[in-house]
Amino acid sequence: MNEFNEYVRETFSAAGDVAIRAMMGGYLVYFNGKLIGDICGNELFLKRTPTSDRLLADSELRYPYEESKTLMHVFDNFENADLIAELLEGMHSELPEKKAKKPKKAK
Repeated sequence: MNEFNEYVRETFSAAGDVAIRAMMGGYLVYFNGKLIGDICGNELFLKRTPTSDRLLADSELRYPYEESKTLMHVFDNFENADLIAELLEGMHSELPEKKAKKPKKAK
């Protein structure tokens, strides 16, 4: 894991459980078990929810990789622990629960 990923993990983990997993040349960012965004290069992109739209209104909407959904490009706000906690907790409550995997059919 690179230095930027570790910085994001360390900063966000003050608000809850953070996991960063390698995927498709980038990294997926999970907060308390829910996917909240991506890290591509040394750039953080978060999903759009009512909370992220409100708290990160100045963030640019971008595509982190080809064929992705538009995500919020987050370039600062890492020093404000209260903002991070409010953002992550709000996003977590607004994002859907993970879908249960369907059992494989017996052959």
